[in-house]
Amino acid sequence: MALRPDWLPALAAFESAARHQNFTHAAEELHLTASAVSHHVRKLEGRIGVPLFRRHARGVRLTAEGRRLADAAGSAIADVDEVLRSLRDRPSTVEQVRISTLHSFASGWLIPRLPAFAAAHPGVRLVFDTSAALARFDAGGPDLAIRHGPGQWPGLTAVRLLDEALFPVAPPVLARRLRTPSDIARQPLIADLAVQGWRDWFRAAGVRTVVPEERYVFSDSTDMLEAAAQGMGIALARALVVVPWLQSGRLVRLPGPELAGRYAYHVVHPAQRRLSPPARSFVDWLLAQARG
Repeated sequence: MALRPDWLPALAAFESAARHQNFTHAAEELHLTASAVSHHVRKLEGRIGVPLFRRHARGVRLTAEGRRLADAAGSAIADVDEVLRSLRDRPSTVEQVRISTLHSFASGWLIPRLPAFAAAHPGVRLVFDTSAALARFDAGGPDLAIRHGPGQWPGLTAVRLLDEALFPVAPPVLARRLRTPSDIARQPLIADLAVQGWRDWFRAAGVRTVVPEERYVFSDSTDMLEAAAQGMGIALARALVVVPWLQSGRLVRLPGPELAGRYAYHVVHPAQRRLSPPARSFVDWLLAQARG
């Protein structure tokens, strides 16, 4: 069966729907309506004579035949996209990788290591987005992301990068008079919006007679740590993020256990899109840094 040019809109709609596992998200990406995406998919199914999706109350799921076509369509579109990028008006020696990650992870763990990547890959341009919103991997979105979570996201390939641990920190002038977890419980506590927090840490420390008071709460872990460094209270720090504050001596670790993180950091990218060579180089470098 020959591929005709008039099949291309239907294939594009199908590839986006397969990647998102959702017609509405595909419609937003393609600037169409959900019914138009559904029409394209049904038209494609009619032409090849097999169902590509199983429809159910919560959405759609690829059939085995749909998975085969999605893999082929995703690879083909990624190849075309790679060629289009190379033809844009920028120096041919510079290749770009767009990365989405958390601001706290970028400043605490990633940026101190980036000079090593820049030295090894001088022709790669890195563009970072550290907004709090989850990245949308559409045409103008990132090539990959570093996410903190359980490691399973629909439509994404996830590779575990780093585990995390939590422990309390304070400025040295305050830390000198804190000798036990119970002492910590009586101080102003600073928190972020993470799933795990002070209650989990005090439970691990065996402190059950004091109700901890979270005096200040920040949406970003970096702001939480800076507030602690300014003497506002005690922060429950992430081991990967707090390193610059510990190295500078502005914060020190307090007595008590290290709480294993419920979630980890993962490198993710669309399952149906092949990474470009520079993006693959960056992922390989990240994994090597994590192992080191």
